[in-house]
Amino acid sequence: MPRSGPRPRTAPQVPTGFKVQRDLPLGRHPLLAAFPGLDKLETATRHEPDAKKRDALHHETLVEIVPEDMWMYVAPETVPSDARGRWKPVLADGHDCIVIGESHLRESPELILFLDIFHELCHIRQRHDGRELWDRRYNYAQRPTEVEAYKFVVEEARRFGVADPVLREYLKVEWIDKAEFRQLLDAVGVPPA
Repeated sequence: MPRSGPRPRTAPQVPTGFKVQRDLPLGRHPLLAAFPGLDKLETATRHEPDAKKRDALHHETLVEIVPEDMWMYVAPETVPSDARGRWKPVLADGHDCIVIGESHLRESPELILFLDIFHELCHIRQRHDGRELWDRRYNYAQRPTEVEAYKFVVEEARRFGVADPVLREYLKVEWIDKAEFRQLLDAVGVPPA
């Protein structure tokens, strides 16, 4: 789901080799054009241990940069029922595509982009496995696909020393209330403040 609003101002270091091509024009591009070398990171290997699947994931996934003030989401195949009238998502159009808000790509700290892109790549893998990304039987903080994706990026961030206060700030999303935020923190193993 897209994020909007203020972006975290944290700036801890990201893994060596993580790069962002911040000046790509609006439109669709290969994933590795936006994040060159992402496929060579240790995180990529942990994310998808199978080399053949990893290669396909990184070389077949696209990103679409849009002018809206938002963060990232995986483009759905069809418009989710609860999006009608309040949000017009970019559709996948037969391709795995991660939609990125232009200001997010150009201005957000590298750490936030690192966490977001791997979070969304988790969703691409989940969709490949036949899982429902927009399962409305769960609230956002309890949705198994969201919890799994957040757990992965939290574990990766901890590998390179990101502190819990930074992770709490990252996990604050404006479409969940305080109770759901606490649920999300508990689900991914980040202690509350």
